[in-house]
Amino acid sequence: MYVKNGIAYAGEQKQLLKVSGVRPLDNYKLWVRFNNDEAKVFDFSTLLEAPAFAPLKDKELFNSVYIDYGVTVWDNGNIDIAPEYLYENGEAI
Repeated sequence: MYVKNGIAYAGEQKQLLKVSGVRPLDNYKLWVRFNNDEAKVFDFSTLLEAPAFAPLKDKELFNSVYIDYGVTVWDNGNIDIAPEYLYENGEAI
């Protein structure tokens, strides 16, 4: 049990997952470190056909990845992807 803002909840409070490190790799892959000290490699190539991520086909834009408030972003924050998605679909290293 835990209490947050004066409300008691059953179970354990989960830590909010954030990206703490990111590097672009070859073939549209990302090396990602999370605030739980785990690192994963995420293959972004499968998402490049989605309209939201299509601009990332430009290698220069893809390689300009950075972290903003624990989220992986590109293009001045116009493109982002949830840390939870990267974590759940990344390959542990």
